[in-house]
Amino acid sequence: MTNIIKENDKNYPGKIKECLPDCKPLYYRGNLSLLNKPAIAIVGSRKASAYGRSCARALAKCAVEYRTTVVSGLALGIDSEAHMACLESGGQTIAVLANGVDVFYPKRNQDMQKRIAGTGLLISEYEDGTRAQRYTFPIRNRIISAISDAVVIVEAGARSGSLITAECAQEQGKEVYSVPGNITNPGSLGTNKLIRDGAVPLINFDELFADLGLSKISKKSDKLFLSKTESRVLEVIRSSVELSIEQIRHITNMDLAEINAIITILEMKGLIFCEMGKVSIANL
Repeated sequence: MTNIIKENDKNYPGKIKECLPDCKPLYYRGNLSLLNKPAIAIVGSRKASAYGRSCARALAKCAVEYRTTVVSGLALGIDSEAHMACLESGGQTIAVLANGVDVFYPKRNQDMQKRIAGTGLLISEYEDGTRAQRYTFPIRNRIISAISDAVVIVEAGARSGSLITAECAQEQGKEVYSVPGNITNPGSLGTNKLIRDGAVPLINFDELFADLGLSKISKKSDKLFLSKTESRVLEVIRSSVELSIEQIRHITNMDLAEINAIITILEMKGLIFCEMGKVSIANL
């Protein structure tokens, strides 16, 4: 069932009141109290690369370790990866919708949307039955940034809608982080430009949460939060003093692009060290 909270309600989210003077009634399904907890937004391109998807998933899993809610927009690509990785890791996630919370969009995320309503929070400015329109997506982005303590743009081309979220965050005084991308990849043009223009380059996940003053649930190994392919690559690296990426590809028989993405994730987690094309286990 859809609930509504109006701007004059004492329980209306303080983060939204503070950032958005034009705040409106909010429609929601799920746990509204999540809006009062630490949260980061993880957003990016719908047409995400393997690298972008891996980064989004790894960051979302890391957020769970830091008891941090993951906020995104339920779009295909980066948004979906962030939501799903959070759910799979037992975390809580908020989806800010560009349509009514009773409308399933995109259709292929219907099961995920139901799951978020049950364990996290669906929230929207739009009443039940409202369909997403071209203009409703950029409008909802200001809510994504408002309810987040920091915004991470994982992967974005020059005209990605996630850049609007970054702009909203900056206007609201929120820190914007951007994941560096391949300079020859048009899909990373937006994120690389953000870094050029002053966004914080996200090269280590732990640094982001340290900036927010957050600590991990426990000191258990990050390996507990690795995917099967990430664990496989880590074990291969651990079995040798030093390996080249080509040697890792030969041993695992995995796609080179996937290996490069996993190497980046493992390095961001502080598990490995990579220099001059050689990879080795970090001194933990």
